[in-house]
Amino acid sequence: VVAFIAAALLVACGATVYNHGSAAGEFFVATAQPTVTSQLVNTRMVNPAWQYSMQTAPQFGAHVVQKVQTAATKDAAIQKPSSTGVLAFNCIVLFVGLAVGWSMQQLRSWGPGRAPQSDALIAVMVATSEKAAGAAKQKLAPMRTRFAPSPTGSLHVGGARTALYNWLMARKTGGNFILRIEDTDMARSTRESEESMKADLRWLGLKWDEGPETEKEQEFSFRQSERGPFYEEMAKKLMAKVGPDGKSIAYPCFSTQEEVDAVKASSETSGEYQGGFVSPWRDSPKEVIDAKIAAGEPYAIRFRVPKGKRVAINDIVRGPVGWDAEATIGDFVLLRSSGVPVYNFCVAVDDALMGITHVIRAEEHLTNTLRQGLILEALGFEMPTYAHCSLILGEDGSKLSKRHGATSVAQFAQEGFVPSAMINYLVGLGWNDGTEKEVYTVEEIVEAFDVNRVQKSPSVFDMQKLRWINAQHLRNMDDTELAALLGPFLVDAGLTKAKDSPLGPVAAHMCKQKIELLVDVVPLVKAALTHDLPGTLASDAAAAKLVGEDLKGLAKAVVDAYDAGEFPDASKADFMDNYAAWVKEFGKKIGRKGKQLMQPLRLILTGVMSGPDVGYQLRLAAIAEQEGTPCVTIAQRMAALKTLQKLEATSFPFPLTTYWHVCRTSLSR
Repeated sequence: VVAFIAAALLVACGATVYNHGSAAGEFFVATAQPTVTSQLVNTRMVNPAWQYSMQTAPQFGAHVVQKVQTAATKDAAIQKPSSTGVLAFNCIVLFVGLAVGWSMQQLRSWGPGRAPQSDALIAVMVATSEKAAGAAKQKLAPMRTRFAPSPTGSLHVGGARTALYNWLMARKTGGNFILRIEDTDMARSTRESEESMKADLRWLGLKWDEGPETEKEQEFSFRQSERGPFYEEMAKKLMAKVGPDGKSIAYPCFSTQEEVDAVKASSETSGEYQGGFVSPWRDSPKEVIDAKIAAGEPYAIRFRVPKGKRVAINDIVRGPVGWDAEATIGDFVLLRSSGVPVYNFCVAVDDALMGITHVIRAEEHLTNTLRQGLILEALGFEMPTYAHCSLILGEDGSKLSKRHGATSVAQFAQEGFVPSAMINYLVGLGWNDGTEKEVYTVEEIVEAFDVNRVQKSPSVFDMQKLRWINAQHLRNMDDTELAALLGPFLVDAGLTKAKDSPLGPVAAHMCKQKIELLVDVVPLVKAALTHDLPGTLASDAAAAKLVGEDLKGLAKAVVDAYDAGEFPDASKADFMDNYAAWVKEFGKKIGRKGKQLMQPLRLILTGVMSGPDVGYQLRLAAIAEQEGTPCVTIAQRMAALKTLQKLEATSFPFPLTTYWHVCRTSLSR
């Protein structure tokens, strides 16, 4: 590059000197050319305008100055070259400079012992880019995130997505994922529901670092119902703390619930209700308050909302959000008169004491941020960073509910979805990495996910797409992994007696390209263990047509090979390979190939015209026979085929009643 530029400048300057003598600088200015004056004083003029000022050359004598003035007059008479000529000359100079520079650069690159500079430059750029990328990753500080469900039911799709987003950011940044049980709704919360939710999280693979059943639980409980002392301490702290208005931040309120309801009802009727209860005890004298407390009267603790107070956050998903606290809410309860803390107070205190840095939750919790922010600020804690994700809608545009089908994680597991596919689909309900990719492994999701790319527009739950993604994950599994997932479904269907049966890997290989859900394997395996050739011939016209194409002769050839011991042993693990080799040789022997061989052979061995690989179906039948699972064995199938040889008719219809009778007799033996 240096040689390129140098050559271009060299040619340009040389051409200028040649064209204009010693006044090389004139090529770049649009002034009269003082050639005569320059030659007279024997010097180069950088700025031609000096000739018109007598003060610019004090070193010359008066006689020289007089000559210079005369020469300058002559220079003024020299006309400037035409603009067209200058433009043409400039183009020529540029072209020659480029050509010379390129030639010099090529000569340098062809020199001995020189590596191409472009490769070196690329190497430097790549190294710099990788270094910058590594620095960017290091800048992402570890996050402490939390999933805080209320144990009042099952873990549904929305909650599972919230848990996933929090888990992903904790894993991505090397932080901690905390599970907290928010069971302040004593009437609806149950331990059974809590256990169900924890089981669902485990099924998804979302292991929590802190929470129930972790070492950290030995220090303190993660159930809000067991953290009462923390809330009482913080409530007292707020009652003792004085705000900017000179009054306590929290105060006792002796109004009963009936009185509160009556005030609200009255103000609503009059049109004065603004959405917040104004406690008559807000500004009561201290001595009155102390006397009622000393008398043992029950009271709630309310938060005094400061006048003119505004709470603002910069939500990761929704952007800047703010509230006028006084106009939005009234003084709200922290502790009920029963001593039970309210939801928002517990959440704020727990987020602070547990060091939560990022709160990722559903948008329905956005309004709770106002109360929680006031509490955190009053207690002197820093607010976490918030990200409120949009709702998940059904295909009809309404909020996803039971009427849209399965919505709980447990239901999806029972229907045969796999955890990796659920995670893959859930993460895409509001997020994408900017590419067209749709199928991810969990590891790829951890690497790619960024909460900053979560969209604020609602997502629509698409069951068909979930089924499609599930099918892709099943097909990407190896047989052993898929067999372990199929095991429980096969046992429940009575198709095997143990989850780790050798039937599992065979069924996995046979079915993986044909199923969307794990449960879809059941009908395919059941079909492989049956053999209803008479029923197929009676109901399937294509099958009946094969009877007229010497199906009887093919059946006899198969039975003869079986009786002669030429048919492979299906009880052996290598049967599928041996069967494929046998079919090839068998076809040569009887003079059939392609569709004329494979289609009728499938029909007589499996009893149907289509389905999974025949070899795998026969192998399943052999394993089922070994395990004592009800099935039509290969020996029974051969016995049924012999009935075709007893039929006199060579085309359909034929005496099916006779065929049915003989088949049933053979199978019963």
